[in-house]
Amino acid sequence: MLRLGKREFGTHEPVIMAIVNRTPDSFYDQGATFHDEPALARVERAVAEGAAIIDIGGVKAGPGEEVTAEEEARRTVGFVAEVRRRFPDVIISVDTWRHEVGEAVCEAGADLLNDAWGGVDPRLAEVAARYRVGLVCTHAGGAEPRTRPHRVEYADVMADILRVTVGLAERAVALGVPRESVLIDPGHDFGKNTRHSLEATRRLGEMVATGWPVLVSLSNKDFVGESLDKPVKERVVGTLATTAVSAWLGAQVYRVHEVAETRQVLDMVGAIAGHRAPTVARRGLA
Repeated sequence: MLRLGKREFGTHEPVIMAIVNRTPDSFYDQGATFHDEPALARVERAVAEGAAIIDIGGVKAGPGEEVTAEEEARRTVGFVAEVRRRFPDVIISVDTWRHEVGEAVCEAGADLLNDAWGGVDPRLAEVAARYRVGLVCTHAGGAEPRTRPHRVEYADVMADILRVTVGLAERAVALGVPRESVLIDPGHDFGKNTRHSLEATRRLGEMVATGWPVLVSLSNKDFVGESLDKPVKERVVGTLATTAVSAWLGAQVYRVHEVAETRQVLDMVGAIAGHRAPTVARRGLA
């Protein structure tokens, strides 16, 4: 059972986490939701299309202009409060690695801290424990925040992913984070080259077998682009193919840009797997 905010999800119930970037330089939308009104419109549309979680980020993942903790908080805290006011039942996640920002957004109503940089600030898990919110424990290969991988090597990439993410998850629970609110994430592209990310996807079942709910952040990433030699705006098909494979292997939460398309993929995989009935059944019955 996965429990986040006011919601509970069964083992075979896929969950969509919609990305809302409060940054002027996002790799995907180039600042389309940096300002409040378009960002709130994005939230409304994502919820209508089937997102249960809204993931709000104030710093883009890649290199770029320095963003202080104060500026990151300025971009996210008030927005979290407004989303909570307008959408009282939605699960609010904040993508941050800084404990100061984590504390501020929890005060504003966040339900989940998405630590995409693998515990680089160990105090973030302490914040999650203190506020009894969820935590995403990610493998980033020891990379510093906002850096790109450079000639990174692993003897066994999945063994390293399991060692790090399960270790972070167990530490979080020991600190007091509710066990049913902890997720693990292989960290596609974070501290990994394309071959590492492909292997992590291929072996995702090993993460699922740990018993921790698995979150995957696949949407339009570089490993998709390099696999198909496609620029950012032409990676949707590759992303959805990877989503289908991840769903078949048992991942539960999907951090995405394209909510409606992802919902259809997950529903179709669920129907094939026998976890959900077809929405309608007419053919051959009359």
